Amino acid sequence: MKKRGDWMKQRLLLCLLLCGVMLYYAVPRLSLKSGGLESLFAGSWLLFALLAVAGNLTGILYSPKKQKVKRQLEYKRLRQY
Repeated sequence: MKKRGDWMKQRLLLCLLLCGVMLYYAVPRLSLKSGGLESLFAGSWLLFALLAVAGNLTGILYSPKKQKVKRQLEYKRLRQY
């Protein structure tokens, strides 16, 4: 059975991949030069997409390492005695 950390990292990678696919598909179709509401929508969509990418990358890069988690569990066990 997979641990929670492994499942979480796989989910973040899947979300990051889906964000990349959406950006790959949408960026050529968005027009920032047209002006008006179309430009506002394109800019806000790109901003939110990049925030989603940044959030997923942050989750992957700052997830606790396996060794660190093992050490914390050992430390908790030692404190119980």
